[in-house]
Amino acid sequence: MSGGGDGGAAGRDCGETHGEAPGGRPPVRETGDIARRDGTRVRLARIGLGLSQQELAEAAGVTRQAVAGVEAGRWDPSLRVALALAQALGQRVEDLFGPSRRRPPLAASLLAVPEEPWPQRVELAQVGERTVALPLAGAGTFRAGFSPAGGVLVDSPAAHRDPCTVEPTGPLRPTLVVAGCDPALPLLAGPLALLEQPLALSWWPCGSREAARLAAAGLVHVAGVHVPEERVAAMFGGGSGQAARADDPALARGAHGAEVIGFSIWDEGLAYRPGLAVADLTDVAERRLRFVNREPGSEARALVEAEMRRLRLAPADIMGYDTAASGHMLVASAIAAGLGDVGVTTQPAALAYGLEFASLASEHSLLMIPRQLLGTPEARGLARVLASSALQDQLAVLAGYRGLATCGEPVASLDP
Repeated sequence: MSGGGDGGAAGRDCGETHGEAPGGRPPVRETGDIARRDGTRVRLARIGLGLSQQELAEAAGVTRQAVAGVEAGRWDPSLRVALALAQALGQRVEDLFGPSRRRPPLAASLLAVPEEPWPQRVELAQVGERTVALPLAGAGTFRAGFSPAGGVLVDSPAAHRDPCTVEPTGPLRPTLVVAGCDPALPLLAGPLALLEQPLALSWWPCGSREAARLAAAGLVHVAGVHVPEERVAAMFGGGSGQAARADDPALARGAHGAEVIGFSIWDEGLAYRPGLAVADLTDVAERRLRFVNREPGSEARALVEAEMRRLRLAPADIMGYDTAASGHMLVASAIAAGLGDVGVTTQPAALAYGLEFASLASEHSLLMIPRQLLGTPEARGLARVLASSALQDQLAVLAGYRGLATCGEPVASLDP
């Protein structure tokens, strides 16, 4: 063989003769999952150092063919060769060639019961004393790509119980769990990751009422809710420390109360394809335009229902009234893709997709934090991020967001 010979005893240990593996053991089949995983670890470590196979071979004292065989999972290296490769790559031999470690199952509370298929991937986070699982299914899956899973549910839907059983895929990281429908909530992730004690972000997209329910149940650290501007003063009396009206559907008071903090202000209304000139829902009904609605229980759908009552329209008058897109951006995306003509969403979502917009209400986007969680690292980290220029600079460049002076400002204290 040209280019460096057989690399001495180390090269011979890697089994470069016909069908012979390192240390005289039989070669590993190419279909062996364990060997392939080990080879992938070596390959990624090599690439991470910017080394070619030849350069790694020279550093470890083996041949390039030996390195290629290990990376492809064709050869199982002897302990001597494994140690040489690990030393050349600056890693522990057990990290490169040790068995994959399966972590013991743990008990967690599900935010929602996912449907088939099973098993289900989930995000995992600690909320107070509880471990919560956020199913990566349906709307929870979509982030313009797949989200990394923290574990897999072991329980089947038929045997669902609370707490459920989850098999973790990695260590549980400090994570702020936020529920709500404001598309700007994921902007918290960047500043949270830059804290001295970094926090991950898990965002559960849902309507305001569901977000408030999850917060009251102690399943999330923060509920993102939005309230029409004209109702804010009536509910909170225009300042912190005032209790919300008990009959307000958008805010649920937990067993230990909650603090409400400002986030932003935006308009909610009808987004439509350019050139349609939609003024209100009467146009939608009379012209038989395809409507994209939000899910029942969301503030956006409640706004549509209020407008229909005002205009004396029935659900049958709106073509597509029974549709249920689970997020503002999904409504705008459906219209931009031609799946609908008009839908109810926020102005920022409409502008992001180049749609025209008719405002129906000005909304205050608020963050509700259960009082029993205020002293947690996650709540303290959120407070620092809300006061940071890093978050406000991001909100400032999003078209349609305003009222940034309210970001991080106390709005109200909700009593039990």
